[in-house]
Amino acid sequence: MRDLYEKLVELRRAFHRDPELGFQEERTKATVADYLRQLGLEVHEGAGVIGVLKSGGGNRAIGLRADMDALPIHEISSHGYASENPGVMHACGHDGHTTMLLGAAEKLVKNPDFDGIVVFIFQPNEEHGLGARAMIDEGVLERFPIEEVYAIHNLPGAPVGQISTRTGQICASESLFEIEIKGQGGHASMPHVGVDAITVGAEMVLALQTIVSRKLAPSAGAVVSVTEFLTDGQRNVLSGNATLKGDVRARLPEDRQALERFMRQITSGIAAAHGITVEMSFKTEFIETINAPDPTDAVVRAGRALKLETIGDRPPMSFSEDFAHFSATVPGCFLLLGNGHSGPHGQPLHSADYDFNDALLPIGSDFWAELVRDRLPLKQDTQ
Repeated sequence: MRDLYEKLVELRRAFHRDPELGFQEERTKATVADYLRQLGLEVHEGAGVIGVLKSGGGNRAIGLRADMDALPIHEISSHGYASENPGVMHACGHDGHTTMLLGAAEKLVKNPDFDGIVVFIFQPNEEHGLGARAMIDEGVLERFPIEEVYAIHNLPGAPVGQISTRTGQICASESLFEIEIKGQGGHASMPHVGVDAITVGAEMVLALQTIVSRKLAPSAGAVVSVTEFLTDGQRNVLSGNATLKGDVRARLPEDRQALERFMRQITSGIAAAHGITVEMSFKTEFIETINAPDPTDAVVRAGRALKLETIGDRPPMSFSEDFAHFSATVPGCFLLLGNGHSGPHGQPLHSADYDFNDALLPIGSDFWAELVRDRLPLKQDTQ
């Protein structure tokens, strides 16, 4: 019989060769559903895929979540399983996350040493923050009433297999903003006749940077980034209209709300000073990810039971995760699993030469199985 590790490596690399963008993961979903059915699990398909495994007579249920989607990135890797879909790549390790959870399902089927229900959640479209909400809106938490929920994300630059997490906020929120500046275009030789939207926009870009440095506490960990500056100017035509787009990160809901308030004050104030109008939108794509105490303690216990290097009080991360929608509804824990320092395993997430470390496949599968044993222990016989 083929070794499970070899089987998982082959599966992970197959996912890597055939990446699919969010809400387009049809082949990935079919592979996941087929794998679970072959293991004998109860399988449900919708926006994502759900597998249900029961053991013993207990009714307590926990959820384990993995993400399946890839990114619109052209891969430049030289290994033999590089993406065969031009412009689409597993540059965040979701191929590995999915495979580790399938490996855990197989381990638990072969050795169901737990009492209760495990709900395996394979989620689409994490990258755009829409997949968890789509599954929740479908009623996944009503149909499968889990008491706790967990998720793993690999972390390049951390030692292979190192587990790190924290109680409370672990991932930041992400909000996208758009500022439309309505000035007055004119001839480049006579700027005093109109209102140059580029000058106004440049003033706003600089002023927005004072929010983090002067309006929030230094420890807030907030970020305001203008990422696009679009205008209708030409060679000798002053821009009459400009649009600023960007990204805001916050660790606390109250900071996120304050950031939006300050941004509106600054942009409207600058617009008023120039005698023009401005419109601003602020849309939160990802809310803050909050870890509950008991699930986080369980993650630390499971990691240490497997003798993995385990950090239970890591600093919060600045990136965002739509697992937040699950953990805002059900107590949960999001944890990081070290992907290694060197080569493609140490490259940043979302880089064109990043690769998930296959050495994590057995580690992650074992961790999931240990966590299930911790949260759904077998009942002890009493005399």
